Amino acid sequence: MAKLQIGVVGVGVMGKSLALNFESKGYSVALYDISKEKVNEIIEENRGKNLVGTHMVEEFVNSLESPRKILLMVNAGGITDKAIDSLLPHLDKGDILIDGGNTYFVDTMRRNKRLAEEGIDFIGAGVSGGEEGALKGPSIMPGGQKDAYEKVKDMLENISAKVNEEPCCSYIGPNGAGHYVKMVHNGIEYGDMQLICEAYFFLKQTLDLTAEEFHEIFAEWNKGELNSYLIEITADIFTKKDEETGKPLVDVILDTAGQKGTGKWTSQSALDLGISLPIITESVFARCISALKEERVNASKVLSGPKDKAALGIDKAELIEAVRQALYMSKICSYAQGFT
Repeated sequence: MAKLQIGVVGVGVMGKSLALNFESKGYSVALYDISKEKVNEIIEENRGKNLVGTHMVEEFVNSLESPRKILLMVNAGGITDKAIDSLLPHLDKGDILIDGGNTYFVDTMRRNKRLAEEGIDFIGAGVSGGEEGALKGPSIMPGGQKDAYEKVKDMLENISAKVNEEPCCSYIGPNGAGHYVKMVHNGIEYGDMQLICEAYFFLKQTLDLTAEEFHEIFAEWNKGELNSYLIEITADIFTKKDEETGKPLVDVILDTAGQKGTGKWTSQSALDLGISLPIITESVFARCISALKEERVNASKVLSGPKDKAALGIDKAELIEAVRQALYMSKICSYAQGFT
């Protein structure tokens, strides 16, 4: 059997989608995951496609053409180190590992140094776009050795999203630069989402709008300056109903938010560098506070706040437009802080 062009380790949602993306662009792809069932399921679902499932690390590595090109799509942290440890004994000098996870850039720098000593090229690549983006075309932010990137440049550009026929993939810089940019990208997104939440909360508290009214407002906002993926999906969320109660989902969902750490890392880096990053940092704190559900409920019994809606003495349409403008200006500030 002919050697395969690229291997993917970790076939969860993102790994599977990227593997299918590579295959759709004409590349032969080897798959490996600690879960044999996941690999078998993908192969079964995609019979006739140029995908090969493997169940042993050595089998996986030996199935790839030289220099081997391996994309790691496993959870960031210790699991990434374990994946590298399992691959390393079977690799040859000049092989290329690409970490496409949401990895802390400091870890990428550490791994880059370690693998360079073994003669293995390492690329830390931020991947943005979620499941659909990974399948149809993500934004890719690769960093690491420039000569190693040149060997995988065409592959990464081919699977990336395109804007005016230009690939959304560009070499960011050496070492952990790619994951650093992805970290800041995620931090900016944290700020974006918090600003949207606060625009919603303010209008909800002052005008007591229905989910249907919010859908119309955000759909209208998405036609102008605020046009974006986040505004689009926010408008869509207001149309969703809870299956059990039939009520708008936004009115029954638990008001707590989780986080994966990239927003926190962005804020920590800003503090280390002495950079002012108030919107993104406050968005991280907002998530921390939202997670304290029991404490917030108890506090509300002591600090109940105003019983009546605020009488702002302003026309409803004027207030909605004022919030739209405030959201737009705040987003500009958040982006400016992120790019500082």
